Amino acid sequence: MSIVSTAAHHSPAAGEPLVSADRIGGAPITWGVCEVPGWGVMLPADRVLAEMRSLGLSGTELGAPGFLPRDPDALRALLEPHGLSLIGGFVPVVLHDPSARQRTLAEARATAQLFCAAGATMFVSAVVVDEAWSPRRPLADSEWDHLVGMLGELDDLCAEYGLIQALHPHVGTLVETAADVRTVLDRSAVRWCLDTGHLAIGGYDPAEFAADAADRVAHVHLKDIDVTVAAEVRRGALTIQEGVGRGLFLPLGDGGAPVAGTIATLERAGYSGWYVLEQDEDLGPVAPAQGAGPLESARRSLDYVRSLTAPPPS
Repeated sequence: MSIVSTAAHHSPAAGEPLVSADRIGGAPITWGVCEVPGWGVMLPADRVLAEMRSLGLSGTELGAPGFLPRDPDALRALLEPHGLSLIGGFVPVVLHDPSARQRTLAEARATAQLFCAAGATMFVSAVVVDEAWSPRRPLADSEWDHLVGMLGELDDLCAEYGLIQALHPHVGTLVETAADVRTVLDRSAVRWCLDTGHLAIGGYDPAEFAADAADRVAHVHLKDIDVTVAAEVRRGALTIQEGVGRGLFLPLGDGGAPVAGTIATLERAGYSGWYVLEQDEDLGPVAPAQGAGPLESARRSLDYVRSLTAPPPS
């Protein structure tokens, strides 16, 4: 699926769904699949993919290392029986440190080759301090300069493989706060992964971001948030992992993120890419029963997106 429609953008008539079913995908983290040690039980891929497809989702992101095969043929063979395409995946990258440049580009190229060979389109980058996800810190002007330059290099690298880089503002990374996001918006041409949860936690209203930068949005992650827990994460009283344990992310429509307004703004602007259900979940030490747990939460989120319809003309 291309992020840019080959046909004219369809403006739904009043009462029609805002988002067609073939544009809604899933992220394995919604099923608790995360690379963080101690995060909780990681469900097997066959169960997660089967549950995604039972909901009618059309694609999936790659998920944590070890969840899906990194061989493109094996990856296609696993996804195809479930009727799912590979959308792309989340890629942490070190961009502010000149000494990491060659390693970062080599690792990004290997990932881009995999995505391309498996039929994906999206390279979702997140700018980390280092591979260990050390705590974020202020950057010197020279580090910002290097970061912005590296975003351009990654854009070019991704284009070689028919991919779009979409920068993901993310709690705990070097592009987290509203000020960080505005700096990158002003200083680079990079496209964006609009994450309704992470933008809201970072202090940038996602509906406002959609209005400010609709032409730069290449990919969307849909989350809702408990605003009380989000405030604790924003001020550093809780880590994001602790926040998830406290119910930071909620089924769409249950929290305080302006999910409906964000989608409506993007659709009016002609956005034609993916909407990925991504509600970070920690399942704890015991897998939920088949058909329970994350499947129910994902179904509620999907029902919410499907309930959004085009308003009558004003």
